[in-house]
Amino acid sequence: MKSKTLMEPNITYQKHTLSSEILIALYKNMLKPRLIEEKMLILLRQGKISKWFSGIGQEAISVGVTMALRPEEYILPMHRNLGVFTTREIPLHRLFSQWQGKANGFTKGRDRSFHFGTQEYNIVGMISHLGPQFGVADGIALASKLKNKQQVTAVFTGEGGTSEGDIHEALNVASVWELPVLFCIENNGYGLSTPTHEQYRCKDLADRALGYGMESHIIDGNNVIEVYSKISEITASMRSNPRPVLIEFKTFRMRGHEEASGTKYVPQELMDTWAAKDPIDNFRSYLIANEILSEKQDAIFKAQYKAEIDTDLVATNAESLIIASESDELNDVFQKFEYQEFAENNKTKELRLIDAISEGLKQSMEQHDDLVIMGQDVAEYGGVFKITDGFVEQFGKDRVRNTPICESAIIEAAMGLSIAGIKSVVELQFGDFITSGFNPVVNYLAKAHYRWNQNADIVLRMPCGAGVAAGPFHSQTNEAWFTKTPGLKVIYPAFPKDAKGLLATAINDPNPVLFFEHKALYRSIRQEVPTDYFTIPFGKAARLREGEAITVIAFGAAVHWALNALDKHPNISADMIDLRSLQPLDTETIFASAKKTGKVIILQEDSLFGGIASDISALLMENCFEFLDAPVKRVASMETPIPFINQLEDQYLSRDRFEGELLKLLDY
Repeated sequence: MKSKTLMEPNITYQKHTLSSEILIALYKNMLKPRLIEEKMLILLRQGKISKWFSGIGQEAISVGVTMALRPEEYILPMHRNLGVFTTREIPLHRLFSQWQGKANGFTKGRDRSFHFGTQEYNIVGMISHLGPQFGVADGIALASKLKNKQQVTAVFTGEGGTSEGDIHEALNVASVWELPVLFCIENNGYGLSTPTHEQYRCKDLADRALGYGMESHIIDGNNVIEVYSKISEITASMRSNPRPVLIEFKTFRMRGHEEASGTKYVPQELMDTWAAKDPIDNFRSYLIANEILSEKQDAIFKAQYKAEIDTDLVATNAESLIIASESDELNDVFQKFEYQEFAENNKTKELRLIDAISEGLKQSMEQHDDLVIMGQDVAEYGGVFKITDGFVEQFGKDRVRNTPICESAIIEAAMGLSIAGIKSVVELQFGDFITSGFNPVVNYLAKAHYRWNQNADIVLRMPCGAGVAAGPFHSQTNEAWFTKTPGLKVIYPAFPKDAKGLLATAINDPNPVLFFEHKALYRSIRQEVPTDYFTIPFGKAARLREGEAITVIAFGAAVHWALNALDKHPNISADMIDLRSLQPLDTETIFASAKKTGKVIILQEDSLFGGIASDISALLMENCFEFLDAPVKRVASMETPIPFINQLEDQYLSRDRFEGELLKLLDY
């Protein structure tokens, strides 16, 4: 009987023109991750790593795709794509450090396994939510197209992930914008334990491309020659003719979803069938049978890789454990931002809030010549509030981009633009609609810098607020969802001048910023605003009035409600503080005023429980208790959704309750 290495291959390798050098490189690049995995499984059983997601049996896909791409082209891999990382020649000791949570890894012990990225190797790691990868790939490919780089971006998911809405959104965006994204689906039979017939009804996942007007191909994911040859051909075409292509790789997962899962749910006959199609065993047999590889060479390659693995493991094991440092953790939540002041000019003109935002946005587009604006109807139509009216004529449709109705994919695309070095502003048509893109905001944008030192240079514009009879889905002021999330900055101006200057700073800041714009103030508030480009720093509240008897704290439309109440009582000596910046928060100004007046009332438009007024109240109790002459008072809207008709909306809002609560607190 023939030895295993000399058996006839169970995979048919078609005639090709690949050189022996490429064939050997393909084999070695598959062999290396297989040997690493075998070692990792031993370490997992020994408790030296915490988790492992095996790609055994799928190496041909990772290696074939990576070798077909150029080193400068981005790849967005998943759990089972170790071959991407090793083929890109990431040093093994750094991978081992990552998996052991050592400082020499890519996330400083903050994330595990393959949840990391590295600009050095043009790899962008996954998050556990899977779907956002496709949208991020769209953004990277958009940057390549805008810069005319003629590059392809490759992104991976499993067949299970294709059921996620984010993936469908991203496929649609890529098709509409003709983005050079290679969408790779590794169809390995099971989403954890759920077989494919319980996941989708189409015969092949490649069929879904038809609905997006997209080219697709089905490739034998265990045949490395087919993978490499076809992907090389397809990507060469995509570089010259930019477009998305969907690839379904037929393969199999030979081990559990992760090692703790096991494979008891897989019929043994199916396991045996796919074991016979092992991509490495079959390719080794093919190379030996065709005298491209000898058994002696094969033994040498294995010995070299095993020695490298053992040497690098020794080095990793010798690394000290991470020492927890509170300052290090806090300092890495945001990318460091050196605020650059652009002073106001003396020339001013009266602007409404909406005009100040539009002018500030336009001047930032001039200041940053690759800044991209994205949103529904923002191009020729000028946005539903006409803030970007006329922008297309000045900046062109590449930089002012209408989007499909898909908040997740567009926010993810903005993340991809940031990875590729391009700033973006995303207009949410209404701030309420952020719920459709909530996941990428709080799980991707907010955590990217902390996880792997990648900033999210994105501003999300959030038209918000009640008082315009817009009902439950167009009236929320939902800032508290985001002030709670470390890694996000939250800005909320009440005046035209502040809006213009703070928007410029938001766009300059390399961190994700949610910029709230109250719709009821758009056309009702006017102010003299400097005509030139200028900035206002974050984290600095505005003291609108000086007083001794009470401190009034508000932001957004509530600032004007508070001012109106104070105007009715000119005898009240009040410190009136407009927060402007909610994250970072100007606690210095808040505490100083509270210590001076001894009484504090906080007015917010949002409902009471869990709002930012609650946090400010708690901060005051913790830091200023001995200076207070009365309990801190919070005034907020009703604990209901926001109603439509005026009579109900007026009752809902905190606006008309503020005056009475102010007078009660003064009499305390």
